[in-house]
Amino acid sequence: MRPLAAAAGAVGLAGLGAAAAAHVWSHQVEIHRYTLREHELRILPPGARTIRLLHISDIHLMPDQHRKLAFLRHLASLRPHLVIDTGDNIASAASVPVLADALDPLLQRPGAYVMGSNDMFAPGPKNPARYLLPDPRPEGMTEPRDPDLPTQELARRLSAHGWKDLTNTRACIELGGLEVRLAGVDDPHLERDEMPARPAPEPSAPDHGNVLRLGVAHAPYRRVLDAFAADGADLILAGHTHGGQLRLPGVGVLVTNCDLPRQQARGLSSWQGVPLHVSAGLGASPYSNYRFLTPPEATLLTLRASRPDTGR
Repeated sequence: MRPLAAAAGAVGLAGLGAAAAAHVWSHQVEIHRYTLREHELRILPPGARTIRLLHISDIHLMPDQHRKLAFLRHLASLRPHLVIDTGDNIASAASVPVLADALDPLLQRPGAYVMGSNDMFAPGPKNPARYLLPDPRPEGMTEPRDPDLPTQELARRLSAHGWKDLTNTRACIELGGLEVRLAGVDDPHLERDEMPARPAPEPSAPDHGNVLRLGVAHAPYRRVLDAFAADGADLILAGHTHGGQLRLPGVGVLVTNCDLPRQQARGLSSWQGVPLHVSAGLGASPYSNYRFLTPPEATLLTLRASRPDTGR
Protein backbone atom coordinates (compact mmCIF):
# COMPACT_ATOMS: atom_id res chain seq x y z
CA MET A 1 0.00 0.00 0.00
CA ARG A 2 2.88 2.35 0.60
CA PRO A 3 3.82 2.66 -3.09
CA LEU A 4 0.15 3.38 -3.88
CA ALA A 5 -0.05 5.98 -1.16
CA ALA A 6 3.17 7.57 -2.38
CA ALA A 7 1.86 7.61 -5.95
CA ALA A 8 -1.41 9.18 -4.82
CA GLY A 9 0.51 11.79 -2.88
CA ALA A 10 2.65 12.56 -5.90
CA VAL A 11 -0.43 12.94 -8.10
CA GLY A 12 -2.00 15.23 -5.52
CA LEU A 13 1.11 17.39 -5.34
CA ALA A 14 1.30 17.53 -9.13
CA GLY A 15 -2.34 18.63 -9.25
CA LEU A 16 -1.71 21.35 -6.68
CA GLY A 17 1.35 22.46 -8.61
CA ALA A 18 -0.61 22.65 -11.86
CA ALA A 19 -3.39 24.62 -10.16
CA ALA A 20 -0.86 27.04 -8.68
CA ALA A 21 0.83 27.48 -12.04
CA ALA A 22 -2.52 28.10 -13.74
CA HIS A 23 -3.39 30.67 -11.06
CA VAL A 24 -0.15 32.57 -11.58
CA TRP A 25 -0.48 32.38 -15.36
CA SER A 26 -4.08 33.65 -15.42
CA HIS A 27 -3.49 36.48 -12.90
CA GLN A 28 0.01 37.59 -13.83
CA VAL A 29 0.62 36.65 -17.46
CA GLU A 30 -2.41 36.01 -19.65
CA ILE A 31 -4.42 38.96 -18.32
CA HIS A 32 -1.72 41.16 -19.92
CA ARG A 33 -1.35 39.26 -23.23
CA TYR A 34 -3.18 41.87 -25.28
CA THR A 35 -4.00 40.41 -28.67
CA LEU A 36 -5.28 41.73 -31.97
CA ARG A 37 -7.54 39.29 -33.77
CA GLU A 38 -8.28 39.77 -37.45
CA HIS A 39 -11.15 38.49 -39.56
CA GLU A 40 -12.45 39.19 -43.07
CA LEU A 41 -16.09 39.36 -44.11
CA ARG A 42 -17.56 39.88 -47.56
CA ILE A 43 -20.72 41.71 -46.57
CA LEU A 44 -20.46 45.06 -48.36
CA PRO A 45 -22.43 45.91 -51.50
CA PRO A 46 -20.70 45.04 -54.79
CA GLY A 47 -18.23 47.74 -55.74
CA ALA A 48 -17.94 49.18 -52.21
CA ARG A 49 -14.45 50.01 -51.02
CA THR A 50 -12.92 47.91 -48.23
CA ILE A 51 -13.68 49.05 -44.68
CA ARG A 52 -11.52 48.32 -41.63
CA LEU A 53 -13.79 48.09 -38.59
CA LEU A 54 -12.14 48.01 -35.16
CA HIS A 55 -14.25 46.34 -32.46
CA ILE A 56 -13.28 47.06 -28.84
CA SER A 57 -15.15 45.97 -25.75
CA ASP A 58 -15.00 45.28 -22.01
CA ILE A 59 -11.95 47.38 -21.24
CA HIS A 60 -12.86 47.50 -17.51
CA LEU A 61 -10.19 50.14 -17.08
CA MET A 62 -8.51 51.02 -13.82
CA PRO A 63 -6.33 54.15 -14.03
CA ASP A 64 -3.09 52.33 -13.19
CA GLN A 65 -3.36 49.65 -15.91
CA HIS A 66 -0.51 51.05 -17.97
CA ARG A 67 0.01 48.07 -20.28
CA LYS A 68 -3.67 48.10 -21.22
CA LEU A 69 -3.52 51.84 -21.85
CA ALA A 70 -0.47 51.37 -24.08
CA PHE A 71 -2.32 48.75 -26.13
CA LEU A 72 -5.32 51.04 -26.52
CA ARG A 73 -3.05 53.79 -27.82
CA HIS A 74 -1.37 51.33 -30.19
CA LEU A 75 -4.72 50.48 -31.82
CA ALA A 76 -4.79 53.90 -33.50
CA SER A 77 -1.87 52.75 -35.67
CA LEU A 78 -4.30 50.36 -37.41
CA ARG A 79 -6.01 53.42 -38.94
CA PRO A 80 -9.50 51.92 -38.85
CA HIS A 81 -12.23 53.52 -40.92
CA LEU A 82 -14.81 52.81 -38.19
CA VAL A 83 -14.61 52.00 -34.46
CA ILE A 84 -17.37 50.21 -32.56
CA ASP A 85 -17.18 50.09 -28.75
CA THR A 86 -19.58 47.61 -27.12
CA GLY A 87 -19.29 48.85 -23.56
CA ASP A 88 -18.00 48.06 -20.06
CA ASN A 89 -15.25 50.63 -20.56
CA ILE A 90 -14.45 51.53 -16.95
CA ALA A 91 -14.12 50.03 -13.48
CA SER A 92 -13.71 53.30 -11.59
CA ALA A 93 -14.90 56.89 -11.80
CA ALA A 94 -11.26 57.96 -11.96
CA SER A 95 -10.85 55.95 -15.18
CA VAL A 96 -12.99 58.24 -17.34
CA PRO A 97 -10.39 60.94 -18.19
CA VAL A 98 -7.61 58.34 -18.43
CA LEU A 99 -9.66 56.28 -20.88
CA ALA A 100 -10.56 59.34 -22.96
CA ASP A 101 -6.88 60.29 -23.23
CA ALA A 102 -5.85 56.78 -24.34
CA LEU A 103 -8.68 56.57 -26.87
CA ASP A 104 -8.25 60.11 -28.18
CA PRO A 105 -6.69 59.14 -31.56
CA LEU A 106 -9.51 56.63 -32.13
CA LEU A 107 -12.14 59.14 -31.00
CA GLN A 108 -11.03 61.33 -33.91
CA ARG A 109 -12.23 58.61 -36.31
CA PRO A 110 -15.86 57.70 -37.12
CA GLY A 111 -17.28 55.52 -34.38
CA ALA A 112 -20.19 54.51 -32.21
CA TYR A 113 -20.75 52.95 -28.80
CA VAL A 114 -23.18 51.39 -26.37
CA MET A 115 -22.84 51.18 -22.60
CA GLY A 116 -22.52 48.11 -20.38
CA SER A 117 -23.46 47.66 -16.75
CA ASN A 118 -19.91 48.45 -15.63
CA ASP A 119 -20.17 51.86 -17.26
CA MET A 120 -23.00 52.56 -14.82
CA PHE A 121 -22.22 50.67 -11.62
CA ALA A 122 -18.92 50.28 -9.81
CA PRO A 123 -17.71 46.68 -9.52
CA GLY A 124 -17.66 44.88 -6.20
CA PRO A 125 -16.47 41.54 -4.86
CA LYS A 126 -18.65 38.61 -5.94
CA ASN A 127 -18.50 34.87 -5.54
CA PRO A 128 -17.12 33.60 -8.89
CA ALA A 129 -19.16 30.41 -8.50
CA ARG A 130 -22.37 32.36 -9.09
CA TYR A 131 -21.48 32.64 -12.78
CA LEU A 132 -21.78 28.87 -13.04
CA LEU A 133 -25.41 29.02 -11.89
CA PRO A 134 -28.52 30.24 -13.70
CA ASP A 135 -29.37 33.93 -13.28
CA PRO A 136 -31.50 34.02 -10.10
CA ARG A 137 -33.42 37.09 -11.26
CA PRO A 138 -36.80 36.38 -12.87
CA GLU A 139 -37.03 37.82 -16.37
CA GLY A 140 -38.05 41.46 -16.23
CA MET A 141 -37.15 41.72 -12.54
CA THR A 142 -33.77 43.44 -12.57
CA GLU A 143 -33.52 45.99 -9.81
CA PRO A 144 -33.86 49.58 -11.11
CA ARG A 145 -31.05 51.74 -9.80
CA ASP A 146 -29.46 55.05 -10.62
CA PRO A 147 -25.86 54.71 -11.86
CA ASP A 148 -23.14 55.30 -9.27
CA LEU A 149 -20.45 55.90 -11.91
CA PRO A 150 -20.21 59.08 -14.03
CA THR A 151 -21.96 57.53 -17.04
CA GLN A 152 -23.01 60.85 -18.53
CA GLU A 153 -19.46 62.16 -18.31
CA LEU A 154 -18.20 59.00 -20.00
CA ALA A 155 -20.78 59.46 -22.78
CA ARG A 156 -19.77 63.10 -23.18
CA ARG A 157 -16.12 62.14 -23.57
CA LEU A 158 -16.87 59.36 -26.06
CA SER A 159 -19.13 61.64 -28.09
CA ALA A 160 -16.86 64.70 -28.00
CA HIS A 161 -15.52 64.22 -31.55
CA GLY A 162 -18.57 62.64 -33.14
CA TRP A 163 -18.89 59.04 -31.98
CA LYS A 164 -22.58 58.06 -32.01
CA ASP A 165 -24.32 57.08 -28.78
CA LEU A 166 -26.49 54.08 -29.75
CA THR A 167 -28.43 53.81 -26.48
CA ASN A 168 -31.79 52.45 -27.72
CA THR A 169 -31.49 54.47 -30.89
CA ARG A 170 -30.31 54.59 -34.48
CA ALA A 171 -27.63 56.59 -36.24
CA CYS A 172 -25.98 56.87 -39.66
CA ILE A 173 -22.33 57.34 -40.59
CA GLU A 174 -21.13 58.09 -44.12
CA LEU A 175 -17.89 56.35 -45.10
CA GLY A 176 -16.75 57.33 -48.58
CA GLY A 177 -20.05 56.71 -50.30
CA LEU A 178 -21.11 53.85 -48.01
CA GLU A 179 -23.96 54.62 -45.65
CA VAL A 180 -23.50 52.74 -42.36
CA ARG A 181 -26.87 52.43 -40.64
CA LEU A 182 -26.51 51.55 -36.97
CA ALA A 183 -29.11 50.28 -34.52
CA GLY A 184 -28.16 49.93 -30.86
CA VAL A 185 -29.66 49.08 -27.50
CA ASP A 186 -28.90 49.80 -23.86
CA ASP A 187 -27.42 46.94 -21.83
CA PRO A 188 -29.57 43.79 -22.22
CA HIS A 189 -27.94 42.27 -19.10
CA LEU A 190 -29.73 44.95 -17.08
CA GLU A 191 -32.85 44.53 -19.25
CA ARG A 192 -32.58 48.14 -20.40
CA ASP A 193 -32.72 47.20 -24.08
CA GLU A 194 -35.45 48.67 -26.26
CA MET A 195 -35.16 48.02 -29.97
CA PRO A 196 -35.43 51.40 -31.69
CA ALA A 197 -38.26 51.86 -34.15
CA ARG A 198 -37.44 51.85 -37.83
CA PRO A 199 -37.44 55.30 -39.40
CA ALA A 200 -40.13 56.04 -41.96
CA PRO A 201 -38.80 55.98 -45.53
CA GLU A 202 -38.41 59.32 -47.24
CA PRO A 203 -39.96 59.35 -50.74
CA SER A 204 -37.50 62.00 -51.86
CA ALA A 205 -34.48 59.92 -50.80
CA PRO A 206 -34.57 56.47 -52.46
CA ASP A 207 -32.26 53.76 -51.15
CA HIS A 208 -29.09 53.91 -53.29
CA GLY A 209 -28.05 50.40 -52.24
CA ASN A 210 -24.65 51.36 -50.81
CA VAL A 211 -25.69 50.49 -47.27
CA LEU A 212 -24.18 48.49 -44.40
CA ARG A 213 -26.52 47.72 -41.48
CA LEU A 214 -24.97 47.08 -38.06
CA GLY A 215 -26.67 45.90 -34.87
CA VAL A 216 -24.77 46.86 -31.70
CA ALA A 217 -25.32 45.66 -28.13
CA HIS A 218 -23.23 45.06 -25.05
CA ALA A 219 -24.61 41.67 -24.01
CA PRO A 220 -25.57 39.19 -26.76
CA TYR A 221 -28.86 37.91 -25.38
CA ARG A 222 -30.89 35.86 -27.85
CA ARG A 223 -33.87 38.23 -27.82
CA VAL A 224 -31.62 41.08 -28.93
CA LEU A 225 -29.87 39.04 -31.61
CA ASP A 226 -33.29 37.93 -32.91
CA ALA A 227 -34.41 41.57 -33.06
CA PHE A 228 -31.29 42.65 -34.99
CA ALA A 229 -31.67 39.77 -37.44
CA ALA A 230 -35.33 40.66 -38.01
CA ASP A 231 -34.27 44.27 -38.49
CA GLY A 232 -32.11 43.33 -41.47
CA ALA A 233 -28.65 43.67 -39.89
CA ASP A 234 -25.69 42.70 -42.08
CA LEU A 235 -23.46 42.27 -39.01
CA ILE A 236 -24.11 42.14 -35.26
CA LEU A 237 -21.46 43.24 -32.74
CA ALA A 238 -21.44 42.53 -28.99
CA GLY A 239 -19.15 41.89 -26.03
CA HIS A 240 -19.90 41.08 -22.36
CA THR A 241 -18.89 37.40 -22.35
CA HIS A 242 -15.10 37.93 -21.93
CA GLY A 243 -14.88 34.92 -24.23
CA GLY A 244 -15.88 32.87 -21.20
CA GLN A 245 -12.89 34.36 -19.32
CA LEU A 246 -11.88 30.81 -18.38
CA ARG A 247 -11.52 28.05 -20.97
CA LEU A 248 -10.58 24.51 -20.04
CA PRO A 249 -8.60 22.24 -22.36
CA GLY A 250 -10.94 19.75 -24.01
CA VAL A 251 -13.98 21.51 -22.52
CA GLY A 252 -13.89 25.07 -23.77
CA VAL A 253 -15.99 27.88 -22.34
CA LEU A 254 -17.84 27.19 -19.11
CA VAL A 255 -20.23 30.17 -19.14
CA THR A 256 -21.21 33.19 -21.25
CA ASN A 257 -22.99 35.14 -18.46
CA CYS A 258 -26.06 35.36 -20.73
CA ASP A 259 -28.18 32.95 -22.75
CA LEU A 260 -25.83 32.88 -25.75
CA PRO A 261 -24.67 29.32 -26.57
CA ARG A 262 -21.21 28.65 -25.13
CA GLN A 263 -19.66 27.83 -28.51
CA GLN A 264 -20.41 31.42 -29.62
CA ALA A 265 -18.73 33.07 -26.61
CA ARG A 266 -16.13 34.82 -28.74
CA GLY A 267 -15.20 35.47 -32.33
CA LEU A 268 -17.19 35.15 -35.52
CA SER A 269 -20.23 32.95 -35.81
CA SER A 270 -23.70 33.29 -37.29
CA TRP A 271 -27.12 34.11 -35.86
CA GLN A 272 -30.11 33.35 -38.10
CA GLY A 273 -27.79 33.70 -41.08
CA VAL A 274 -26.37 37.05 -39.93
CA PRO A 275 -22.65 37.28 -39.08
CA LEU A 276 -22.20 37.76 -35.32
CA HIS A 277 -18.97 38.97 -33.78
CA VAL A 278 -18.61 38.66 -30.00
CA SER A 279 -15.48 40.28 -28.61
CA ALA A 280 -13.73 38.56 -25.71
CA GLY A 281 -12.83 42.06 -24.56
CA LEU A 282 -9.76 43.71 -23.12
CA GLY A 283 -10.22 43.34 -19.38
CA ALA A 284 -12.04 41.92 -16.40
CA SER A 285 -13.41 43.12 -13.11
CA PRO A 286 -10.63 44.20 -10.72
CA TYR A 287 -12.13 41.66 -8.30
CA SER A 288 -11.69 38.81 -10.77
CA ASN A 289 -8.77 40.05 -12.84
CA TYR A 290 -7.72 36.83 -14.52
CA ARG A 291 -8.08 34.99 -17.80
CA PHE A 292 -7.21 31.46 -18.84
CA LEU A 293 -6.90 30.37 -22.48
CA THR A 294 -8.79 33.48 -23.59
CA PRO A 295 -6.39 36.45 -23.65
CA PRO A 296 -7.68 40.02 -23.76
CA GLU A 297 -8.34 41.17 -27.29
CA ALA A 298 -9.46 43.75 -29.79
CA THR A 299 -10.58 42.74 -33.26
CA LEU A 300 -9.97 44.25 -36.68
CA LEU A 301 -12.73 43.20 -39.08
CA THR A 302 -11.87 43.80 -42.73
CA LEU A 303 -15.17 44.22 -44.57
CA ARG A 304 -15.05 43.68 -48.32
CA ALA A 305 -17.55 43.81 -51.15
CA SER A 306 -19.49 40.68 -51.90
CA ARG A 307 -18.71 38.92 -55.15
CA PRO A 308 -21.42 39.65 -57.74
CA ASP A 309 -21.42 36.08 -59.08
CA THR A 310 -22.01 34.44 -55.69
CA GLY A 311 -23.51 37.16 -53.50
CA ARG A 312 -20.82 36.33 -50.93
